Amino acid sequence: MTTRAQDNTKALDAFIAAKSEIDAMLERLAALSADHFETSPDEINWGHVGTLNHYSAKLREITDMAFGEGEHAE
Repeated sequence: MTTRAQDNTKALDAFIAAKSEIDAMLERLAALSADHFETSPDEINWGHVGTLNHYSAKLREITDMAFGEGEHAE
């Protein structure tokens, strides 16, 4: 039989693992952004714009959920 403290420890371990995964993804995205998504001004085309708008929409969905904004506002 597991105790509540054991359940909490498992949940805490899973939470920390998920947070670490998010932190790693954010770090990689920040580095890619700092490198202008590996493009130079001479290479930019509308495909690049579309890709960044897609990334932005996905990130906006996440931030809206995290901060209770947009369609997630109360």
